[in-house]
Amino acid sequence: MPTGSGAARLFVGTSGWNYEGWREVFYPDDLAQRKWLSYYAERFNTAEVNYSFYHLPRTSTYENWRAATPPGFVFALKASRLITHIKRLRGVAAQWEEFVTRAQALGDKLGPVLLQFPPSFRQTAENLQLMEDLLGSCVGRPAFRIAAEFRHESCFGDKMLALLRRHDAALVISHSARYPVPEVVATASFVYFRFHGPRELFASSYSPAELRRWGARMRTFLKDGRDVYAYFNNDFEGYAPRNAASLVKAVNWRTA
Repeated sequence: MPTGSGAARLFVGTSGWNYEGWREVFYPDDLAQRKWLSYYAERFNTAEVNYSFYHLPRTSTYENWRAATPPGFVFALKASRLITHIKRLRGVAAQWEEFVTRAQALGDKLGPVLLQFPPSFRQTAENLQLMEDLLGSCVGRPAFRIAAEFRHESCFGDKMLALLRRHDAALVISHSARYPVPEVVATASFVYFRFHGPRELFASSYSPAELRRWGARMRTFLKDGRDVYAYFNNDFEGYAPRNAASLVKAVNWRTA
């Protein structure tokens, strides 16, 4: 059990929980699939939702997820690909409003909203303004956090980082062998990590030494008073839940 303490909170989990390949590897073979979320939430305090990237969840779905998880559990929601990949932030006011409004059904279990952008999304004057408009539209809403994952290195430039800082939005520290990895910097009052696999995308496991190094970085942010969210997206063969459990031990942090 982690022995560290402090005001900052550590949230570690996986990107999704509903993987058939995790049966026997993570979920007991005789556990009904409808009970998987509850089982998962007994072991982790957060989950990142990939489903919301492809389909807009119903309000009732969010309510069911909320009911199936214990107090203190949070969901990070991946924003619709219609917003980030298809429309690329252009003319998305209605879609963003609908996404955010439904997400409020999670209540105090609503964690950060993840904006993941395609590799072709670059730091241009137009894209900076579109980001400014979207983040600015969140002012005055019920509080929720926004994290941005970029896959083109130009978006790690000073102008984008300054924009994120103005809006207390996190630059996602996204690690994989395929996409550029940003410098580990904090642009917000919280930090957001995503782990896609160190050697093969979605299908490779992090070693104990790698997790200790990442854990040390996270502990530094926690000591600085920043909440840390970390999600493993290397779901193949159940690497994600094993790596997540190991990372919790490596960080060795418990909120008061």
